[in-house]
Amino acid sequence: MAKKRQVRADFRKNRNVRAREKNWTHAADAESDDADRVSSVESVRAKGDLSRKRTLAGAEVIEGDDGVAVLPAVDPKICRQGRVLRVQGLISAVQLDEGEIRFCATRRLLKTLATDQRHVVAAGDRVWVRPEGADEGIIERVEPRRGVLSRASRGRQHVLAANVDQLMVVVSAAEPKLKPHLVDRYLVTAEKNHVEPIICINKIDLINPVDLQPLVGVYSQIGYRVLALSAERGWGVDHLRAMLRGRQSAFTGQSGVGKSSLLNAVEPGLDLRVRPVSQENEKGRHTTTTAELIPLAEGGYVFDTPGIRQFALWDVIPQEVAGFFRDLRPFVSKCRYPDCTHTHEEPCAVKDAVADGYIDVRRYESYLAMLEEEP
Repeated sequence: MAKKRQVRADFRKNRNVRAREKNWTHAADAESDDADRVSSVESVRAKGDLSRKRTLAGAEVIEGDDGVAVLPAVDPKICRQGRVLRVQGLISAVQLDEGEIRFCATRRLLKTLATDQRHVVAAGDRVWVRPEGADEGIIERVEPRRGVLSRASRGRQHVLAANVDQLMVVVSAAEPKLKPHLVDRYLVTAEKNHVEPIICINKIDLINPVDLQPLVGVYSQIGYRVLALSAERGWGVDHLRAMLRGRQSAFTGQSGVGKSSLLNAVEPGLDLRVRPVSQENEKGRHTTTTAELIPLAEGGYVFDTPGIRQFALWDVIPQEVAGFFRDLRPFVSKCRYPDCTHTHEEPCAVKDAVADGYIDVRRYESYLAMLEEEP
């Protein structure tokens, strides 16, 4: 629900410090009559540039799942709506709804609003743009997001992609080796943000596919879709292309797993830059440097995101982790203690389920690892 009104909004602390008229602390004489004037002349009042709260006239207050968001007012007669394709430095490439692409700066007001985010604008955002010049503009407002793919970075939220319909978690069967614990982190993020996750195992031509059956079986049994793919040989590419049609899908995973190669196979002529995996350590080299939203010829969009070697969860407290594991969730309510952490308590329904084979041991170890790393 949106309401237009006078809104008192939180702003970041201003970096400018107002100079005092005189250093009364050191210069005032206790015996002088001027000392009586210190309190009235030098009182610090939260006004102007020193204030952390300001009034936004005509702003909209949106109440959603993520809390209350304050949106500055825009003039629909001047501004036009669009979708952010990529953010490079201070400039964002925005595709307007009419198809025109403009290179936009971000309104200073948006950058000074108090926020936990590293960047105000992210690929996939729906924005209002005030056109300037031939192909430029100013981003006046960012609409509330849904389906956010983000991670924690130095205590702040790093939004990789916004308004995601499905999350394509890309891993490689070999070169580099598959990391199930990293997959579990992406799955927790997808569960938290109500995004449909799909596990894409690339480079299956490098191994015997039978070796993947135990891992595929675990994820399939708890309801996750798993695709076996080979961008090199085109295996499963047609099926993947059909799944992307009409959706906004984010391809994510560590460097070198073949995200860009899969997109090149899905969309002939895309010609995204790719690099081979290092032969010394079998680690991928960073090729994609910024998240980019790419329109598909058959309809829909895909995000090509930079490779990530570590994925720290954002805004997930230890008490919530078990609820984001589909296989642990049915047993959580059966524990004796309502605040059971499923680590040392006895009796514990989750640990009993692991011992009885209802929960995969590796998945339980992944849960424990996330629990220890969360603040």
